[in-house]
Amino acid sequence: MKAVAYQTAHSLGASATLQDIELADPTPTGRDVMVAVKAISVNPVDTKVRQGASAAAGEWKILGWDAAGIVQAVGPEVTLFQPGDRVWYAGDISRQGSNAELQLVDERIVGKMPNSLDFAAAAALPLTSITAWEMLFDRLKIAKDSAQKTQQLLIIGAAGGVGSIMIQLARQLTGITIIATASRPETQAWVKELGAHHVIDHNKVISEELKRIGFDQVSHIVSLNQTDSHFAQIVASIAPQGQFGLIDDPAPIDINLLKRKSVSLHWELMFTRSLFQTSDMIAQHHLLNEVASLVDAGLIRSTVNENLGPINAANLLRAHALLESGQARGKMVLAAE
Repeated sequence: MKAVAYQTAHSLGASATLQDIELADPTPTGRDVMVAVKAISVNPVDTKVRQGASAAAGEWKILGWDAAGIVQAVGPEVTLFQPGDRVWYAGDISRQGSNAELQLVDERIVGKMPNSLDFAAAAALPLTSITAWEMLFDRLKIAKDSAQKTQQLLIIGAAGGVGSIMIQLARQLTGITIIATASRPETQAWVKELGAHHVIDHNKVISEELKRIGFDQVSHIVSLNQTDSHFAQIVASIAPQGQFGLIDDPAPIDINLLKRKSVSLHWELMFTRSLFQTSDMIAQHHLLNEVASLVDAGLIRSTVNENLGPINAANLLRAHALLESGQARGKMVLAAE
């Protein structure tokens, strides 16, 4: 099979870089499905792993944790899928990724792809949908109740991939008031279009921005990037007994500042279930199927913003550079030729 891979961890522009290579086709065993990858999207985790993790000596490392494709073969213990099924998934960070023609994935973290989307549009959603869903409903325990109007959700850095789907899930499945932060006119328009009730600028003083739109404090805050830069304002803006969630890797923050308000802190990493083979690992299969139903019902839209063309090393390097620039809006996808 063709794949895009590397051997030595590197920054962009280094002599070691992503390469177009050929590897032996994998063989599904156990609960694995083998997927013919039709489209992928690129996430910040791809750039972080490329910078920090080398392949084992003499081996190749394949990135990619977002894909849509067709099941080509299944392991002997598979019960959820059969060859020919159109599927989407984000995969397992401890295994080879989706930047290849074929990929093995445990069926418990794979969902049926929405019927209404093509592969490219579908590939933009799995990782961010899982992350947003688990944060909202598994970590913060926000009720799926459209009648609940007394709580607020402040999403810091809402215009990126996770924020773009989190806004939609919160708007469609809950009654919480959604306040999104974005700093540029085009990203402010984007989050408003996706369903945010209010939009504020995180480059300004967040607590003052909240007061400007009528909120002294908010019950829930999710920080999607630059948490260390915003932490003082998070502490100032969250209500007593509020809940704070984050997904990034901030410089050290003083969580003692949350004690006086009895604020709970929640980390979200969508790879936890697959990394530790948790007993509820199949929850990702179920939530991906639910998101697919929401998409097919017209309630959730793909957050794809740009299709960069075929899956090859040159196009993936372009995608990594765009992500590292910090100017991405929505998701970038690549599709098989």
